[in-house]
Amino acid sequence: MIRPVTRGIILAGGAGSRLYPATQVTSKQLLPVFDKPMIYYPLTTLMLSGVTDILLISTPDDLPRFERLLGSGSQWGIRLSYAMQPRPEGLAQAFIIGGEFVGDQPVSLILGDNIFYGASDIPGVFAQFKGGAAIFGYPVQDPERYGIVQFDKSFKVLSIEEKPAKPKSHYAIPGLYLFDEKVVAIASNLKPSPRGELEIVDVINDYMHRGELRAAPLSRGVAWLDTGLASSLQDASNFIRIIEERQSLKIGCPEEVALRKGYIDMAHFRQMVGKLPKCQYREYLVRLGDDLSGGA
Repeated sequence: MIRPVTRGIILAGGAGSRLYPATQVTSKQLLPVFDKPMIYYPLTTLMLSGVTDILLISTPDDLPRFERLLGSGSQWGIRLSYAMQPRPEGLAQAFIIGGEFVGDQPVSLILGDNIFYGASDIPGVFAQFKGGAAIFGYPVQDPERYGIVQFDKSFKVLSIEEKPAKPKSHYAIPGLYLFDEKVVAIASNLKPSPRGELEIVDVINDYMHRGELRAAPLSRGVAWLDTGLASSLQDASNFIRIIEERQSLKIGCPEEVALRKGYIDMAHFRQMVGKLPKCQYREYLVRLGDDLSGGA
């Protein structure tokens, strides 16, 4: 039975220590990636995939900043709620914190510093989800640096390895996952790893051992950008800038996604854009509205 994934968790916690001192007084996920806050990119990945009910998890200090930036989500025709992660105790902790949010529905988890761009089948994987768990595979040249997934011709996962010396495949696992409602119980029964965290790989392995884990390799031309280091953050900004300037479009723009996906209508869109300060971002949205309404 198909169970489309319409709920999602964005994990935007952590200390951002690898980006110090830029993260001394703000969350890494609030830093700009070219012309937008980093958090806009994972948010719009979920919105493009049909997710309209989103829980954002962050630190006690940063949570009010995200609430001020993103609000209730109603301006984009979605629902945003917030939860606190008192201490960073592993990615799988997100499902314990968000247990009530997950309820009896499938859920996605995306890391707040992961950026996806390109004509991928990610929305299709969300729409055709049937239960169990699904992870994505991204081809890389240096698989020994990543968590690596090996899968067969039917996309059933055969093995998961963390930074293997002799990789069995060249598909890295990016920070985007889909799980059915069993994930809450699985995460709640985990024991901390030697580094004191509840590891997402242990959740994934549980599904794999059940025979319920599938991989979805990302197609040629899809870009996956991680922004954990100052150099990769700069690379991501340059990538976004080049695409936006060459193609006269914006990446990670929730107002545009909301309009194109039908979460809001044109009247709502124009009213929302009219409240924005005069800036290039507003000018782009005004042009977009004119284009989509035939200049009316």
